[in-house]
Amino acid sequence: MADLVERLCWRACAFAAGIAEIEGATVLDDVVFTQVCAEFGDDERADRVLARLLDDGTAWISGSTWRGRRVMRSSVSNWSTTDDRRRRDGHARRRPARRSRSPTA
Repeated sequence: MADLVERLCWRACAFAAGIAEIEGATVLDDVVFTQVCAEFGDDERADRVLARLLDDGTAWISGSTWRGRRVMRSSVSNWSTTDDRRRRDGHARRRPARRSRSPTA
């Protein structure tokens, strides 16, 4: 069990590191377990990123409001989440963030 929890925490940290590389994205929490919370500069862009991520279908994430800001909330909590899956989900998160820098993108 401890190995599983350790792997999930490591993968959440890796997700957070990938999100932090996206222009205009900020990881808002200290990732010490399996939760990642990030913003994308402004509420409108965050909502565009979330919509595009869900439309893409590669990864399921949720939107939330944290301290008055729209954010992306992600949880790494499934035993079947592999490093390959984490990489694919990371690429899926970067694509819509890049395309959503402006409302017409």
